[in-house]
Formats: sequence, structure tokens, C-alpha cells
Amino acid sequence: MVKRKVSTSYTENLEYLKKQLGVEESMDTICLEMKHADRHMAFFVVDGFAKDTALTEIQEELSRTTDKEIKLDPLKALIQSRIPYIEIDTENDLDNVVDQVLAGPTALLVEGISEVIIIDTREYPVRGPEEPDTEQVIRGSKDGFVETLVMNAALIRRRIRDRTFRVEYVQVGRRSKTDITLCYIGDIADQEMIENIKDSLEKIDTDGLPMADKTIEEFVFGHHYQPYPLVRYTERPDVAATQLFEGHVVILVDGSPSAMVAPTTFWHHLQHAEEYRQKPIIGAGLRLVRFVAVWASIFLMPLWFLLADNSQFVPGTLAFVGAQEDGTVPLFAQFLVAEIGIEMLRMASIHTPNALATALGLVAALLIGEVAIEVGLFSPEVVLYLAVAVVGSFATPSYELSLANRSIRVALLVLTALFGLGGFLFGTTLWIIMLVRIEKFETPYFWPFIPFNARALRDVVLRAPMPLKNRRPTAIHPNDPDR
Repeated sequence: MVKRKVSTSYTENLEYLKKQLGVEESMDTICLEMKHADRHMAFFVVDGFAKDTALTEIQEELSRTTDKEIKLDPLKALIQSRIPYIEIDTENDLDNVVDQVLAGPTALLVEGISEVIIIDTREYPVRGPEEPDTEQVIRGSKDGFVETLVMNAALIRRRIRDRTFRVEYVQVGRRSKTDITLCYIGDIADQEMIENIKDSLEKIDTDGLPMADKTIEEFVFGHHYQPYPLVRYTERPDVAATQLFEGHVVILVDGSPSAMVAPTTFWHHLQHAEEYRQKPIIGAGLRLVRFVAVWASIFLMPLWFLLADNSQFVPGTLAFVGAQEDGTVPLFAQFLVAEIGIEMLRMASIHTPNALATALGLVAALLIGEVAIEVGLFSPEVVLYLAVAVVGSFATPSYELSLANRSIRVALLVLTALFGLGGFLFGTTLWIIMLVRIEKFETPYFWPFIPFNARALRDVVLRAPMPLKNRRPTAIHPNDPDR
């Protein structure tokens, strides 16, 4: 696009900015025309983004400015002496001025100056940094990311005072002009990986980012036809800071309260801050219980169906395995109906107001539990094992991982129903091969299990004491491998 330079004609510049910003058509774009120091001036600002007190102070200073004070070099005099603000810059391209104003800053057009003064007086509507609902801890900080990019960067900066910590700015989207920052510690993170991510962000060619960070993930990390997340989402600044110290990169998107941590492995999605807020032995116990819950959410239902449908595989000590009371519906159909019912309830809970949540829970308990068993739709064992699998999904720290595991559970259930033991083994093998084949930025997704690394696998399975965690994960190729 050809740049439109600031003209020597104040009137021409004024009319162009008014037209491009839709001052006459939009009620929230404001052009305030003034005359100070014998010069015509105009503020361009989006109502709702402007910090009223700052603009009022600037206007007061301009009203006290005389022509003599700015006669020799008006631009320099205004910026250095007359406009009392820290975040101030100039722009000589009118199209860039339009983009800046729509992003929040204020533009000051002054007669006789061939550049427009940009003052970052924006103040976005923002909620307080409260603890995120999905990552709560008993002990630890209670702040969380919000929808404002600058505040999120500050929450991380508060925890990382390293002089090589960088927050690089990128703008994506031809129409949305979405602000994105790439956060990393220069002395730790792999520079080649950083450059690859930056190049991927700059190559994004789309109108806008309607789903913010999720859209970024799909553009940058690909692998669209497998269900597993390639980035870890977190709303906790302390978790983001911890990942940065390991050598990861954190991507913040304006308008999203989630930070994207990359690159990640399968095991990164199984970590939770609560494990590190307790004594090491307690944290290790919590992690082992979490692993049991996650594996149960994937394998419990297909495995129980296999044993219930093939009693010859059941040893005498496990004679209780199997449906003690047959329902009127085939066992496989019971599982499918139950899975669909649980998914419907999950969707309903998202759209249900808090005032009705208790009522929804009671209805769900009656329909899926007591009534369904009494009418013979479900056998009691199906409800029991489904409940354990669902609890395992809720115990998974990463919501995206829990959804992926649920899809794998259903796939294994279908294969087991169709092909028996062979289908279960084939599906499990195919699942492992799929995870092993995933790789992004030279980071194997199933590391350290495959490729095998005994020391790293120990840290994955057990929550080691912090003094013993003196090595960073080699899979993300940190510049400084020692902590």
C-alpha cells in the first residue's frame, strides 16, 4: 500500500483523517478542533479509549502555550516542553495515524507541522486481575491475566526482573490490527525458535483474529487434523513466569485473558501449580493421583467394555467386572448414549446462568443416574465407570487436553466394540504413534517418554524438590541448560 504522507496543508490533513476515521458517521470517533498559540490544532480520539484526565491536562498546557515558545521548532517544543506526557511519538504517514487512533492512542494534528503527534492516552475498560476459575490453588497468588495486553505483560514483568527479558510487539490482521506480544528471556530461550515463531506471526494474512489466541495457534502451530493442543494455555502469571524460566516462549494476545506457552509436550499439560505449592512428597502424591485420573479418563471405559463383553479375559479375582444387571439397551449403545448425554450436559452448563446451575445438576443426576437405571436404559456399572471417567477428565489441568482425551476414549470404545481385543490394542498403538509423530519447532510432543530421557521422565512422573531441578528441559533447546 502506498503511504500517504502528512501534507503541508493542515486543512487537507484534517479532512482526510475525518473521512478515514468516519468522524461524521461514527458516534465514538471524536475530532476536537482547537486554536492555541495562533495555530489550528485537532485532537483525534476514540471515545471510551481516551483517558479524560490526561487529555484535559494536555489541553490546559496547550492553552497556556504562546506562539513565541514554539515559533522556532514547534514540533520539538511541543513534544519536549509543552505536552506533559511520557508515551509520546510522531508519525508522518496519515494511514498509520488512522491505525494508531483506532488502536486507542490520541493523534494531535498541528497547523504548520509536517508530522502528527501520537499520545498514548488510552485506557481500556478492564476488570481486576482475579484468580482464574480453572487454575485455582489453596496457597499462592490470587492474581490472573485480564483482557488488557499491557497489564498482562506487567504481571509477568513483576515476576521476572531479568535484564534480558523481552516483550516484543507484533500486529496481526489486516482489519482487526490485533496487538500481540512475544515474551521470552533472551539468555535462556532458543533464538532460532524465537525467530521461527516471529516469522510465523508476521506471515499471518487474514482479516482479523475473531478467536484471538486460538486463531494464532492454528496459524502458527498447524497440525489441524489431530485433537491434541500444541500450546499450553494459562491464566496465571506465576505459571507463565515459570515456563519462561524453563526456556519457553509466551504469546499474549490483546483481548484474551489466556497466555499461550510454546513449545510444549504432552506432559506439560498435566502439570498444575498446586503441586508446587505443597511439600515435594505431597506434590508427588497429588501428581500420581492426577495421572491415574487422566489415564482412567482415557482407558477405563474401553477396557471395562472389553472385559464385560469378553468374560474369558476376566480372571477369577476380578469376577465382579461386568454388567450384573443387563439393561434393555445393548452395552455399547449405553456407552454411546451416556457419552452424548455427558457432552450435552457440559454444553448446557456453559450456557446455563449461575442461578440455574444447581437445578441443572439435580436434573442431570436424576436423568443420568436414578431414573435411567430404573427404566433399564443404563446398567449401574455403566453409570459408575462413566462417572469415574468424567471425574478423570475434570481432574485434567488442561481443558484442551481433556477434550482431546475424551475423543480418544470414544474412538477406543468404538474400535473395541467392533474388533474386540485387537481393536483395543490397535487403537492404543495408533494413539501412541500419533503422539510420537507430533513435533513442532524440533520439540517432540511425547518427550521424554519417546525419545526416552530417564532424568526428565523422573521429573515428569514425580514432583522433584526444587533444589534438585537444576536442569532445563532439553527438548526445547534452551541456550542456558543449567538453572
